[in-house]
Amino acid sequence: MSFSPWRHLFTVLTPTYNRANTLARVYASLREQSFQDFEWLVVDDGSTDGTRELVQGWQQEASFPIRYVWQANQHKKSAFNHGVRQANGELIVALDSDDSLDINALDTMAGVWSGIPSEDRSRFVAITGLCARPDGRIVGDMFPDDVVDTTTLDMTFKYRVKGEKFGCMRTEVLRQFPFPEDIPGFVPESLVWRAMARAGYVTRFVNQVFRVYYDSADSLSAEGRSSQQHAQGLWLLAYDTVEKCLPWFRYQPQMFFSAGARYTRFAMHMRRAGQALPADRPLTGLGSRLLVVAMWPVGVLLYGRDRFRGRS
Repeated sequence: MSFSPWRHLFTVLTPTYNRANTLARVYASLREQSFQDFEWLVVDDGSTDGTRELVQGWQQEASFPIRYVWQANQHKKSAFNHGVRQANGELIVALDSDDSLDINALDTMAGVWSGIPSEDRSRFVAITGLCARPDGRIVGDMFPDDVVDTTTLDMTFKYRVKGEKFGCMRTEVLRQFPFPEDIPGFVPESLVWRAMARAGYVTRFVNQVFRVYYDSADSLSAEGRSSQQHAQGLWLLAYDTVEKCLPWFRYQPQMFFSAGARYTRFAMHMRRAGQALPADRPLTGLGSRLLVVAMWPVGVLLYGRDRFRGRS
């Protein structure tokens, strides 16, 4: 009999900041889960709205373990990294503080994970399924087949699947690929998922609904309205696309031309904010340089549009 270093199959990880008004939705969905081998780890990023007292009350009544970890306000990415380091589950389910799980989400994820032969699991990083709105409508596209084993890069560029997706990820791999905390503001999650894919990790994609998705009034706003505050993270995503993803250019060239424009757009926002482009991320390939140069006028126009909308 092999020994597992993990106490649970899942850690449901919820970074939160002043979301006492929506956390009950998360808690209610966890209480309803048909699968119970999990812990709920709440990482409080410095809330001042009574979140601690709320969670402590649930700790006294819940049938599953709830752990509460507090940190001084930094950012969601820091709270997420903190939670990954603290997790006791083999797989992490990153559930936002205003969303909920489908009643059978954990049970279905566990079944999909057990369906992967144990000798093959080391090459997998995640099980990824679908999100649905409260009325049952699927968010974005479904996957091309009910079960697809591939990288997130192939799913994005080759299979052209768009829209919010959700699942679980291996804790030990997440610890190897933390979110960069030296970047102010928003860091697109896809930067981390792409790095895992380039390291050779694959995901099992399944056409199963795992998460109920709610639009939040204080979620990240449209790029144009948040372009200055989050310029560095958005520039990094554009850089990653034009510099590191060119092998996928033939599948969706329009995405790469768009990224070439956004490279200039967000670089201009960074310069206006007094932020220098990272010296350790140069454009090294001829293809990436041509993309940025060709789309430079469009990037300038998009920057001008952002500035106009900001003044409006």
